[in-house]
Amino acid sequence: MALPPEFSSELFQKGLEVRRAVLGAHYVDKSVNEVEDFMKPMQRMTTEWCWGEIWTRSGLDRKTRSMINVAMLTALNRPAEVALHIRGALNNGVSAEEIQEVLLQACIYCGVPAALDSFKIANEVVKSARAEAVNS
Repeated sequence: MALPPEFSSELFQKGLEVRRAVLGAHYVDKSVNEVEDFMKPMQRMTTEWCWGEIWTRSGLDRKTRSMINVAMLTALNRPAEVALHIRGALNNGVSAEEIQEVLLQACIYCGVPAALDSFKIANEVVKSARAEAVNS
């Protein structure tokens, strides 16, 4: 499927490559290919700025960026993004034990309710990923 013309910039393509590697091609391709007109500017901005501009910087590796994102999304109490970025963290080599440590750190600095929600999400995502690994 051809991408909309709004998604043709070099920065978008660069971001798309990283986004697919971290979050999985199926999820990202569905988000990009099935985007509604109203959401196109947000999809473009997210892919270019977050993934093309920030995630490609050399100052931090992907594993570190993933751990930071899990902590920040826990602080913001954004469960859907927590689940997505825990899967991305696993894809970037963050272990379940490291995710646990990030969430414990977030618990102290962000509050128990936010960390508890993220612990529950992480538990489900890690179980799912382990089941998929066994079945593949």
